[in-house]
Amino acid sequence: MSALYMLVGTLIALGVLVTFHEFGHFWVARRCGVKVLRFSVGFGKALVRWHDRHGTEFVIAAIPLGGYVKMLDEREGDVPSALLDQAFNRKTVGQRIAIVSAGPIANFLLALVFFWAVAMLGSQQVRPVIGVVEEGSLAAAAGLQAGQEIVSVNDQVTTGWAAVNLQLVSRLGESGVLDIGVLEPGSTVESHKRLELNNWLRGADEPDPIGSLGIQPWRPALQPVLEELDALGPAKAAGLRAGDRLLALDDQPLSDWQQVVDKVRALPGERISLRFEREGQVQDVQLTLASRGEGEARSGYLGAGVKGVEWPPEMLREVSYGPLEAVAEGARRTWAMSLLTLESLKKMLFGELSVKNLSGPITIAKVAGASAQSGLGDFLNFLAYLSISLGVLNLLPIPVLDGGHLLFYLVEWVRGRPLSERVQGWGMQIGISLVVGVMLLALVNDLSRL
Repeated sequence: MSALYMLVGTLIALGVLVTFHEFGHFWVARRCGVKVLRFSVGFGKALVRWHDRHGTEFVIAAIPLGGYVKMLDEREGDVPSALLDQAFNRKTVGQRIAIVSAGPIANFLLALVFFWAVAMLGSQQVRPVIGVVEEGSLAAAAGLQAGQEIVSVNDQVTTGWAAVNLQLVSRLGESGVLDIGVLEPGSTVESHKRLELNNWLRGADEPDPIGSLGIQPWRPALQPVLEELDALGPAKAAGLRAGDRLLALDDQPLSDWQQVVDKVRALPGERISLRFEREGQVQDVQLTLASRGEGEARSGYLGAGVKGVEWPPEMLREVSYGPLEAVAEGARRTWAMSLLTLESLKKMLFGELSVKNLSGPITIAKVAGASAQSGLGDFLNFLAYLSISLGVLNLLPIPVLDGGHLLFYLVEWVRGRPLSERVQGWGMQIGISLVVGVMLLALVNDLSRL
């Protein structure tokens, strides 16, 4: 079932985002009097095609990894004299800039619509209450304590752990003061804690912003009674079964499943001893934990899970907005995510953020499937994030991307004449090399995560 969700989710995501992006180019081109020859969603062999009254050919192609709008242009072939006024290259610099920028702008508008819908639908969020503060950590040094609820990070309101994590992500690789607003249990007065960051998680392959501060979110206690086993995992291979209660790991008593998770993660590839109870009988077993990830992100894997428990009602909150409030919330989130995406790219360029955080088509497909399976709200959130990424990436001043074309047209506007075809050709070659290089890097990252 998950594979089906991944396939359908990916096709819907790419279909919607690509279509809307290209429609932006198409709509503005029509308004500027440019004749559009073809509007294609996908590449390769045409599966479906039709024409409208203006003679534009609409195509749905076999390879759903992009799309394009082909316009009448003298640089791509002969144009009848009667149609010269409809050629793209004959339009003013301002009109060409408008046509090229319309695609990314359409992606930002689409993200706003998705965020608006998510805000209207509402969501149930876990209150960001601190469960444990590790001794000697940044959080402990700042005076954060278990039981406090995080209500703001850098003066940005946080209604749940996702919002906390998002604000922390924006500070990765940085130095300076991190301001965290908290409420004491039973209090309504916000107090502020200041954490001193110094190149915080700079270059980390798989950063864990919340955990690296020494904070463990509060969660209901989970009994260490096994419910699920990975058929290929170490637990199954060692003979453990569903219903077994774990009592100790390397002679250290276990009373909560989180203890198991923390200890196992810290021992990748290590041989451990587990004591467990089965049908009233206490037994011991030796096993070697599997390993996942690389470098500092390497962690141990047992291949077992437990049954979830209900969250106390007081730890949950419903967050939703009215129609007009949702518009403002959608615009705020679109702006914030656009800035975060741009800032993250800058940090990757200067080494503050590891390029291993760059994701490619495999990761996108996996997240599309997982979000589609989680529900409409999560899937719309994913579409909004992906639409923003598409918009920001296309505006980068790299030839072959929309931003590269915009750069050429802005130079033409300043100089009063276009750059020579030779210079533009060099730019295109460099741009193609950069884009292909980044795509290969993203694909390598995807494969390493598998």
